[in-house]
Amino acid sequence: MVFQSTLMAAAFGALCTLPGAAAGAGKAAPDCPVPVVNNVSGGDYTSATDRERLGVVEQFHFTPPVERLEKGVSGHLGADIGYVLDHFANHHRALAALARLSLRDKTTRPHGAKYSTVCYFDRAIRYRPDDARVRAIFGGYLLALGQDAAALAQLEDAARLEPRNATNQYNLGLLYLRQKDYAKARMAAQQAYQLGFPLPGLKNKLAAAGQWQEAPPRRQAPAGAQAGATPLPAAELEQEGNEESAGATMDGKPRP
Repeated sequence: MVFQSTLMAAAFGALCTLPGAAAGAGKAAPDCPVPVVNNVSGGDYTSATDRERLGVVEQFHFTPPVERLEKGVSGHLGADIGYVLDHFANHHRALAALARLSLRDKTTRPHGAKYSTVCYFDRAIRYRPDDARVRAIFGGYLLALGQDAAALAQLEDAARLEPRNATNQYNLGLLYLRQKDYAKARMAAQQAYQLGFPLPGLKNKLAAAGQWQEAPPRRQAPAGAQAGATPLPAAELEQEGNEESAGATMDGKPRP
């Protein structure tokens, strides 16, 4: 418990020094430089054109064993994942892997990484402030550290940037429920289910609290609805491990 408190305090202290992640645009902390992406071997992970350059970077530094946190290719896992993020600052899967590694090893800076985990997220946000998936993953990492307020800010941004993403709405609803903000939790849940989120965990929790209400029926989900977002890196939003945490898996697919 003492170590966990120390880790949470360190993460919160790091977050407070990074204006890009905590308060929008601004000058970066000296130990967290602005990402300089090489457009020859890197770029924007969300760009179809830039993704054509992913092959070499992933082949040598983001193999399946690296993503599963089993072993590094060139050395330590943190070094390989960091290399990927040096070239694709907003690489969703690499950020998710880094968050899992940091949580697994109980460190704010995995061995071999040049920067802290919070810094890598900050760099990704400064590089692509409109990337909702980055904010969703970051929110989950902060939530796992017990930083609910900071996590909520990121999850709300993710839902604002990608409002038709069912997983974003579901995860946001879970956090609102945890804070007993039932009105917002119900609204987020209704949106998630209208957009096609398949599991009833959030609805069941709201119903158990006497706070569930069906939304007016819609004939079909709005165009562009996305049920399979990159969700939270925290293994679970609720420690019980029940189905309501299904939106918190790493592969972007709800648990069966």
